[in-house]
Amino acid sequence: MFLNRSVQNPHHNENTQFLLTTNPNYVGLVKFLMQPFLESPKTLSVDCEISHTLKKAWIRIAFDSEDKGKVFGRGGRNIQAIRTVIAAAAELAGQSVYLDIYGSSAMGRDGMSFDEDREERPPLPKTRERGGNNGPRPIAKPRFR
Repeated sequence: MFLNRSVQNPHHNENTQFLLTTNPNYVGLVKFLMQPFLESPKTLSVDCEISHTLKKAWIRIAFDSEDKGKVFGRGGRNIQAIRTVIAAAAELAGQSVYLDIYGSSAMGRDGMSFDEDREERPPLPKTRERGGNNGPRPIAKPRFR
């Protein structure tokens, strides 16, 4: 049962099936999603490679490094939303998509493998050694009510 009672059946026809079997315009979609975040949209470069046999698409983007903060957003929210929209379009076409970002020196996980990302992290702080020079530790007494 449909919530909109004016439409009893979904409208599927030959044109709808044709649209689902064609490739989405990934370049246009990425440009549409990314340009609002860029100070100079002309610096955006998008390259797309589609493998019909593997049913995968690789999208490579590059932009001015000054816009990196706006494109990625706080905690990577903006770029993750862009990836989600692109992945949804690819799923409708029966493909998987990979988005690679180039042109910035500290890209994090978007342009590097997991091992390379781990190597760039600063070392963990050293813990204090117990005993020796630090002296006795105070004893914390439990509170009773």
